Parts: sequence; structure tokens; C-alpha cells
Amino acid sequence: MTEITAAQVKELRQETGVGMMDCKKALLETGGELDDAVDWLRKNGLAAAARKVGRVAADGLIGLAVEGRAGAVVEVNAETDFVARNEAFQEFVKTVAALALESGAGTPEDLRGVAYPDSGRTAGEQLTHLITTLGENMILRRVRLCRADSGVLASYVHNTLAPGLGRIGVLVAVDTSADGEKLETLAKQLAMHVAAANPQTVSSADLDAAALERERSILGDQARASGKPDDIVEKIIEGRLRKFYEEVCLLDQIFVIDGETKVAKVLEAAGKELGSPITIKEFTRLALGEGVEKPDEDFAAEVAAAAGG
Repeated sequence: MTEITAAQVKELRQETGVGMMDCKKALLETGGELDDAVDWLRKNGLAAAARKVGRVAADGLIGLAVEGRAGAVVEVNAETDFVARNEAFQEFVKTVAALALESGAGTPEDLRGVAYPDSGRTAGEQLTHLITTLGENMILRRVRLCRADSGVLASYVHNTLAPGLGRIGVLVAVDTSADGEKLETLAKQLAMHVAAANPQTVSSADLDAAALERERSILGDQARASGKPDDIVEKIIEGRLRKFYEEVCLLDQIFVIDGETKVAKVLEAAGKELGSPITIKEFTRLALGEGVEKPDEDFAAEVAAAAGG
């Protein structure tokens, strides 16, 4: 077998933009010949896919899969809504969500290495194949797993494009020994609430201590700037912290379904009615494209510039 050096792999990667492992494979397949390796990558669609990687992918789909009390939600990005409506892309998102649930792969890196059904490829290799086929950059960006120890795992997909596919995906683990239709309804409503209100944690106890201290410090500086006495300043800080909790902590938020009761009180009342305490163990929420920087585009200006050129 031909010995491939790191320098050869680096040179091929610089020329094609393809990942290190694929470059090494190409060199092994072609006996270390650089030009032949470039051709091998092109024939296998990898070089074409690599040229698309630099393009911003902020559209796409959220995929959600649930089995019993376990669930998985994934985000797969593409460049346009046009590809999000493509059946092959939708099938890929649906399949990788199911693979995440089945395999327990909780990170994109782990999920990319899972075998993709009936293809002879991994999920990552299947995505590369899809990039070549559909002509857009695509990214398996995020994966989240969620499980309820008892009770139910509620799920909700917002802006549904197809079953289990949409622009926001939510899983909420509701733990209780109660059961029945009322519990199922409440759990579904909680998932809808999370989609709408976008809490960051279940309760204030789950907030990052350092982040909370920074928030307290900022609120303190703002209150002291008013020149009020220290005892009044402390009351102002506590009041503003409560407001902060209502914005980011699920249990402190006003339930969107009735618009007046805190979620903690809703759970307390439902627990009494159903004869068992109801708690939210965890939740996960993925919204398509959040955190992705989208370039400012002026199509009219582009057309004008092209016409002028």
C-alpha cells in the first residue's frame, strides 16, 4: 500500500478545499498521485461539494423524532427555502433525526459518523452526496436529545412543512406518575409554550451562576446611577431580577395558553387535579437559523451593478 504523507494530504486539501479524511482516501485510491486524486474527488462529487461549503446556509429544516419517552431534534441548514421543500432534503432531515434517536448520537460530529440506511455511506457522506446533487451548501448544525423518566415526552413542530419537519422543534420531558388525556393535553400545551416564549432554562436555579452575577452587577450599576439609597437599590435589583426570571425561566413565565398564570402555578394546579406532582425535567428548543449571521443582500443593487458592467 502506498504511504501517504501529511504534506501530500495538506497539498490536496489546499487545492480542493475537501476535508482531510477525504483527501487521504483520494490519495490512497490513486497511489499518491496529486492530479489523479483531484480527478477522483471530482468524480465522487467531493470537490464540487467543497466549493459550496463557504456559502452561508441559514435556511433548511428542523427535524423531530419521538419514540415513547425519548426524542431527538436536529437542525440541517441549506441556503434556500427552495431546497427545504425538496423531497430528497426532507427525507434526509427526517432520517437523521430518527438516526439520532436510535443511535443516541447527541452531537453533529457523532451523528455524521452513523451509518445512513441503504446507502453504504455515513450520514456525513450522505450529506456531501446531497450537496453535490442539489447544488447548495448544507450543514448538519445541531442535535439535541431529550428523555422523560416517567410521565410523557411532549413534542411540537412549528411552521410544519411535513410531519416532523418545520422551522421550530420542541421537546419537553414532563415527569409524573399521572397519566391520561389531560396530561397529554397539558404536555402538548407546554411544548407550544416553549416554542412561543423561548425560555432558556426550566427554573432560576438552572441559570449559569456567572451569567446571573453579571446580570445582577449590571442591574446594580443601573440602579445606583439614580442616586438612590443602598436599601432602595437592593429592592430595585431584586425586582428587576424577578422580571429577568420571567423572561428566561420557564416556570416563571406567564403561560401563553391562558395569558395570566405562571407556568409553575399551572403545573401545581394540574398536579392536584390529576393526583400526582408534575415537574418539567428538561426541554429543548431549536429554531431554524438562530445565531447564523446572514449577509445583507441587495438584489436590485446586484442587478444594477451587473447591468452597468
